[in-house]
Amino acid sequence: MERKKSLDAFNNMPVPQAVMKNVIPAMVAMLMVLIYNLADTFFIGQTHNAYQIAAVSLATPVFLMFMAVGTIFGIGGTSVISRAVGEGKAEYAKKVCAFCMWACILVGIVMSVLLLIGMDSILLLIGASEDTWEYAGSYLTIVSCSGVFVLISNCYSNILRAEGQATRAMVGQVIGNLLNVILDPIMILGFDWNITGAAIATVIGNITAATYYIAYFLRGKSSLSIRIRDFSVKNKICSNVLAIGIPASLASVLMSISQMIMNGLMAGYGDMAIAGIGVAMKVTMITGMVAMGIGQGIQPLLGYCVGAKTWERYRKIMRFSMWFAFLLSLAMTVFCYIFTNQIVSVFLTEESAFDYAVQFARILLSTSPLFGVFYVLTNALQAMGAAVSSLIINLSRQGLIYIPSLFILKAVLNATGLVWAQPVADILSIGLAAGLYVITFRKTSQKA
Repeated sequence: MERKKSLDAFNNMPVPQAVMKNVIPAMVAMLMVLIYNLADTFFIGQTHNAYQIAAVSLATPVFLMFMAVGTIFGIGGTSVISRAVGEGKAEYAKKVCAFCMWACILVGIVMSVLLLIGMDSILLLIGASEDTWEYAGSYLTIVSCSGVFVLISNCYSNILRAEGQATRAMVGQVIGNLLNVILDPIMILGFDWNITGAAIATVIGNITAATYYIAYFLRGKSSLSIRIRDFSVKNKICSNVLAIGIPASLASVLMSISQMIMNGLMAGYGDMAIAGIGVAMKVTMITGMVAMGIGQGIQPLLGYCVGAKTWERYRKIMRFSMWFAFLLSLAMTVFCYIFTNQIVSVFLTEESAFDYAVQFARILLSTSPLFGVFYVLTNALQAMGAAVSSLIINLSRQGLIYIPSLFILKAVLNATGLVWAQPVADILSIGLAAGLYVITFRKTSQKA
């Protein structure tokens, strides 16, 4: 009965109610990710050591690689599972879920080992200076120990939504991130462990979140499975997951790579500039994370409609979601722009780093009202199984458009040029996403 009730939003619930039922838990979960990110920076900022903030800014894109790989199996698995559920293929959906679990375990172990072995080379690559080398190395060495758990928590916070369990998906993320936030002041300031304490809190939070999701499946309350006996790569399970998951995760992978490149270029303007851009990105994350939650929340709804071929309901969900995402992103951007100084002052007290952060944040906020529209479009493409279109968009936004823009605009505008590269990439990518969505929707609905 509980499993049947959980799919009611996919079938019968009024569209606004169905969207909110899935979107609100996803937004809350992403806000907790945001709070965790802000808490790390905030409590490290209370040490009044800008070099530690700079070190976190340098280390973050490396750690995000783990989250990005978890997204491969999370977004890819969600797309395949939601369409399979819509088509009535329950056994296939179960095998996809089990494949994602064991793939996360294997890949997580390999990534952790590679990070530890190549630590010095990675620190050199991300632009760590003599003043930030030890801090960044300490942080990355510790968080690498939770690699498997980071992949699992990021994967299953998505997959649970594919069977209508949006609230449970949210709870796992909230538990892990809330524990991290609670432990941050204790370990960073109370124990005087500084950036090492932040890393330990991150490890404990991710282990807790992953344990919650594993326990949910082992209790037998899910129609899906993570048991080894259900693991399979037959019937294109692996290729179907990766076909959607890799393009989806490329946004995060390329974001990490491009941020490393940007940090390396920004290093030429000093560690305070790196600290400033790190905090500026936290400011725009307030809108970005909420918008990402909207996209993640509607993807299972749209995927189910594609599988069940209920195109009129699909259109209604898209129409409502686009307006809701735009208006909420606009409101969040206005709030962040008005209170930029106050938000930045929470993290930085060093004058030059503060000035950099305020200037950079206001540049990045110029396109954040469009974040919601972008994430709705990209998640809709993933819901339709449009692997090529997803690949093109994600290669473009953080790679083919953004990275060349870094070098071109730096040559023209110096440090501010590096920051303007992101708004330029945002505008061009949203136009590309809209065009590809229209083409893909027409082809998919006509074929059906």
